[in-house]
Amino acid sequence: MVTIAPGLGVVDALSSPTHVPDVDDGILELAPYEQEIVSGLTLDLETSGHTGPDDPGWVELARARWERMPERARLLVGRFKRFGNAGGCLLVRGLPVAAGATQPTPSKAGSVCSEPTAAAAVLSMFATGLGDPVAYRPEKSGALVQDVVPVPGLEKFQGNAGSKTMLSFHVENAFHEHRPEYISLLCLRSDHENVAGLLIASIRRARPLLDAATVAALSAPEFSTAAPPSFGAGVSCADPHPVLGGDPADPDLRVDFAATEPLTGRARRALAALAEVFGEVATTIRLQPGDWAIVDNRIAAHGRTRFVPRYDGFDRWLQRTYVNVDLRRSRALRAGDGYILG
Repeated sequence: MVTIAPGLGVVDALSSPTHVPDVDDGILELAPYEQEIVSGLTLDLETSGHTGPDDPGWVELARARWERMPERARLLVGRFKRFGNAGGCLLVRGLPVAAGATQPTPSKAGSVCSEPTAAAAVLSMFATGLGDPVAYRPEKSGALVQDVVPVPGLEKFQGNAGSKTMLSFHVENAFHEHRPEYISLLCLRSDHENVAGLLIASIRRARPLLDAATVAALSAPEFSTAAPPSFGAGVSCADPHPVLGGDPADPDLRVDFAATEPLTGRARRALAALAEVFGEVATTIRLQPGDWAIVDNRIAAHGRTRFVPRYDGFDRWLQRTYVNVDLRRSRALRAGDGYILG
């Protein structure tokens, strides 16, 4: 397992301010002048008079402000959107997250951000750079910006409220026909011991380590995936589906190791083999305040390492936004052509 520690492999934006790293570098650290640009755009969105990230007017202003973001960030995000990279993740460091420095970490299940904050502005602008922000009505009331925080009593929960057990690798909302193409995560506060890690396992790195029989089994519709607990009861499961789909040379991934059930013996063996290889190729990123990570949900599964919360108002606090590239595909599920899938 590869670990990215703070500062490791980061492009030196100060010595080369015009350099745009290759998407395979995976990391961009903003220079001071770029941070000033982002801070100005963030403040502009915060004070625009819109009620918050769920306001359609806020989203449209965020889309306009994205066009004024630092050029290196826009170019890198554009390349990642078009080509992706081997690791399935992009990291931008040095973003303004003032709210996380002054407010206590939420500790309630279903916590969301509905106010015009700096962090919500950053997430919204980057989401429109990739496509469109989306949410799902059964999950956290369909809020576009959601808190990812530990919740008392849910320490062993397989979901964003858990902490003391590892969150297993999963493609976000793998059960859903219109699952997001990207998972956007912004760190407002790291955990006390700085041990919680975002785990990323890309099928582009895993596939070469799988034998032909395993790949064939993973490519057959011999798996079923249930909705995650965060969607509540009554949400239907997907029909049988393959774990690997699309171009066999560069397949898409659809799996949730906590919710995907193999339907045949060979499917069970193949899923176990994939889990073992994911453990070998996974990258761990320990997010720091101001870090924005975008996970390519088409080719990468993500998870989280264990950590111990204190519930003292200073626990780990991420905020999350889902992104769809082609919003029209889900038009029938979105009332008024909005951003919430029913």
